Amino acid sequence: MNLLYWIAGIIAFLLLVYLFAALLITEKFE
Repeated sequence: MNLLYWIAGIIAFLLLVYLFAALLITEKFE
């Protein structure tokens, strides 16, 4: 069960990083 929580945590972290990077990129190109 711990493995599922670990994988879910990594996916959530990657999504946050992806959203933050997307915001930075859109601001740079404006």
